[in-house]
Amino acid sequence: MRILEDACRLNEASEDGSPTPDEAEGEAHRATTREGTMTGALLQALISGLATGGIYALVALAFSITFTTTKTLNFGHGEFVSAGAFVGVSAMLMLLGKPISGSLTGEPVGGWLQIIAIVVATFGIGLLGLLLYVLAVRPFAGKPGMSWVMTTLGFGIILQSIGLAIWGPGTVMVPPPFGDDVIRVFGIGIRSQEILILVISLLIMAIFDFIMQKTMVGKAMRAVAHNRQVASLMGINVTAVMLGAFFISSALAGLSGILIAPIASASLYLGLGVALKGFSGAIIGGLSNPRGCVLGGFALGVLESMINLWQAQWREIVVFAIVILVLAVTPAGLFGSKTVEKV
Repeated sequence: MRILEDACRLNEASEDGSPTPDEAEGEAHRATTREGTMTGALLQALISGLATGGIYALVALAFSITFTTTKTLNFGHGEFVSAGAFVGVSAMLMLLGKPISGSLTGEPVGGWLQIIAIVVATFGIGLLGLLLYVLAVRPFAGKPGMSWVMTTLGFGIILQSIGLAIWGPGTVMVPPPFGDDVIRVFGIGIRSQEILILVISLLIMAIFDFIMQKTMVGKAMRAVAHNRQVASLMGINVTAVMLGAFFISSALAGLSGILIAPIASASLYLGLGVALKGFSGAIIGGLSNPRGCVLGGFALGVLESMINLWQAQWREIVVFAIVILVLAVTPAGLFGSKTVEKV
């Protein structure tokens, strides 16, 4: 009888339109599942965005270093990022006894090979930055006009053309140093390369901030950034500081290229988009403030990743709309310092 009474109650409940206990429980379970799925997707986007933002932050910091010390920018920075990826790939191929225009597919690329490639790419592109300063920036730095814009652009085009002659226009798959397996943390999938990018970028930024705030080299760079004439009168070698700034800036470009290659594949056209987004992050944070540039790069990476959850085709529109809005409201960026020029 008790079973019959329960069945009658369930039937009456279904007839008057109200959900049965089983239906209500099922709907609650589905709502919880949807909520958990959305939370997981947001956390996944946050992790991926921070990893991408780490690359943008490195590039933004590179722009800030040259701007504050020399009041110039390397408009061929994207080609330096691409060159960093291919210099690293070439280093690995040479160590494996393969031609530098070969492929890494199926090759036993261990972690130590990747470490050597990162070091070679970083210092190799840093040395290329010295050449850029001597040939394309120093003759025009501090002089009226903006001739350095065309010379840095031209240097980048020459670098890309040389790369096309050596490696061709195709892409090269670069295996991650710690494998391509996805690490699951609380249900969120994280690739080892994303962790590596985040760790290295944060470490580099912390070291740079320490150097700038606590060492004589950093004080010399800040003095040159403030007033190069006064810094020279105080005995600071302004030329050496500027050379160092371009070396560090270009080295960061090379590091960014070899770090992003396992995720985006190495291509001579890879660096343009990365440099443009890094420059956007620097503009948002404020070119005159290295910490602001870093924050702008990370924020841009997270913003991009979140927009991808909604509509990927709106990503570029939203990013550059924000850049225009920031420039319209605060031309010096969110954390940049306003400069007053005496006439």
